[in-house]
Amino acid sequence: MKENVIVEKSFEFALSIIGLCKELRQHHEYVLADQLLRSGTSIGANVEEATAAQSKKDFVSKMSIASKEARESRYWLRLLDKSQTVKMDYSGYISDATEIVGILTAIVKTASCRG
Repeated sequence: MKENVIVEKSFEFALSIIGLCKELRQHHEYVLADQLLRSGTSIGANVEEATAAQSKKDFVSKMSIASKEARESRYWLRLLDKSQTVKMDYSGYISDATEIVGILTAIVKTASCRG
């Protein structure tokens, strides 16, 4: 079976976000951790749904939702980084989210342009 880059990257990102959110909760940062956990794990869930899409329109819709969730995750990560509510380096997470946004944007554009 051929490797699907976005499936793997979104899954690995979700795993890293779960770990980060555990750490945030240990520092009593529950609200941002919950927001980030929802959006960060939703990316991969929507990508997985897209792989079983019933139509091109369904595929584009699910990938678009995944892209929005990736952007939201990046927002929460940037907020954590700039506020330093929990002091740590978030740059790797932000970089991963940005990469995923780029891949999903390209997928949505390509799929939307094909006839």
